[in-house]
Parts: sequence; structure tokens; C-alpha cells
Amino acid sequence: MIPPPPNELFTAFSFVGFLMCVIPFYWHFQARNMGTCLYMAWTGLGCLILCIDSIVWNKNMINRAPVYCDIATRLQVALNSALPACSLCIQRRLYKCSTVTTGVETREEKRREVIVDLFIGLGIPILQIVAEYIVSGRRYVLFEDYGPAHHVVMTPAAFPLFFAWPVAIGAVSFVYCVMNIYHLYKRKRQFKDMPVISSDSSLNKSLYIRLMALSTVEILGTIPLGSFWIAFDIKEGLTKWGSWADIHSYYSVIQQIPSIVWKHNSTTVVSLELSRWSVVLCAFLFFAFLVLRQKR
Repeated sequence: MIPPPPNELFTAFSFVGFLMCVIPFYWHFQARNMGTCLYMAWTGLGCLILCIDSIVWNKNMINRAPVYCDIATRLQVALNSALPACSLCIQRRLYKCSTVTTGVETREEKRREVIVDLFIGLGIPILQIVAEYIVSGRRYVLFEDYGPAHHVVMTPAAFPLFFAWPVAIGAVSFVYCVMNIYHLYKRKRQFKDMPVISSDSSLNKSLYIRLMALSTVEILGTIPLGSFWIAFDIKEGLTKWGSWADIHSYYSVIQQIPSIVWKHNSTTVVSLELSRWSVVLCAFLFFAFLVLRQKR
């Protein structure tokens, strides 16, 4: 089995990923790109939490900060649907811009769009936290060189309550993506002659294409990765749902696992490393599409 990357390497990359999300945040906030701001906020927060975890629990598994661990693991659960939800917000905005014909958005319409984006980008992850608690077997599990991780009991109920959310949200985003490409092709001549594609002048052609590319890449990663986790967990075997008391019987017991144990278990290595490196990858993709291209 190939050993996982050094923990110090992840610490460095996750901190850089955090900076990549923080630095351009103010510009996108000024432009009122709500979907993009939510994407940066969730990704940056995820990178920061995972970076802190990799430092605090480097070469140890001491349960030194229970309250922080509760917060960190709830954020991990939220990230399961937060990034796909943010991509959905971006695709919705692009669809609205690509299908508009005439007229300027009123202040009330802009406020309504912000509320819808906040419901999708914040409301869905919060609902995910609530739904995950139903199948959560422990408050968290502490892994040496990783930190706290959420614990889902692999029952049939875990799929609609946790694992299926990214795939479902990604499927909706994929529909919007196809419609955006269709309208873009249909109006390609008009699009070519338009310097600005938004009534508030915050969305030009270059930004439109870059937002489309970022959210499309995220969708193409979300659906296969989410489907992989579902197939992977089914292959590992399911636990029969007994009762609420049975699922949560060891909820307050904090399991502490040394690195010499989990790093020799291929299933655990794939699960932990893929989940945290995917957040860092999202930060680098954002920077590549929306910051580097902007500076050229």
C-alpha cells in the first residue's frame, strides 16, 4: 500500500489554500457574486480547520479540545454538501444572466436572488448537519496526524441522509450547466458582441466563462466522487438499523486511533486523505480559474 503524504505537506498546502480564498474575497464581495463568496467562505474555512487540525494533532491523538472538535466535525459534515450547493448557486446565476433578454434587475429582485443563494449555500449545509446527526454513531473520532473526524454509522438510512446529498445537488447543477451551454451556443453571436452580461456590470464575458469553467469542473468532480463513496461504502458492508438508542449508544465515547493503525488500513487512508485533500484542491482550482486568469 502506498503511504499517505506527510502530514506537514498537507499543513502547508491547506494554509496556502486558505490564503487563496481569503485574498480575493473582498473583490468578489464588492461585485455581489454571492455564489462565489459562499464558495470561497466554505472552502477557506474548510482549509483553515483542516490546517489547524493537522498542526494540533500532529503526532498525537489527545482529546485536548472537545468543544472545538464538535465544531470542526460539524463543519466537515456541512462541507459534504456546501461546495456542491455553492456551485449550484453559481450555475443558477449564470443561467439567469444567459437567459435574460431586456430590462434591469430591480433592487427587490436582487435581494430575492441573494436570499435564494443564501438558502442554497447556507441552508442546505445546515440541514445536512441536522440530517447527519440521525446516523451519527459518535460525537467524533480522533485520528493521530489528522484530528477529529465525523462518524457515520453505515446503515441504509445513511445514504439519503448523508452520502446522496452531493450527488443529488450535483445532478441539479449539471442540468443548469447543460442549459447554460445550450443558451451560450444559441446566443453565441450576441454573446460575442456583449462587453457585459449582467445588468449591474459585475459579470463580463471573461468572468462568465471562468465561473462556468470552475463550477463545471466542480460538478464533474462531485458526481463521480459522490458516486464512488456510495459504491465504496456499499462494498464495505452495511449495518442493519436497530433503533435510535442502538445507533447512538456510544455517541459520547471518543475513539482515539493512532496513525500506525489507520495508516495501515487502506479503507481509512482513502477516506481521510481524499476527504481533506479534495477541499484543498477546490481552493487551488478557484485560484487558478478566478484569480490567475483575472491577472493576465
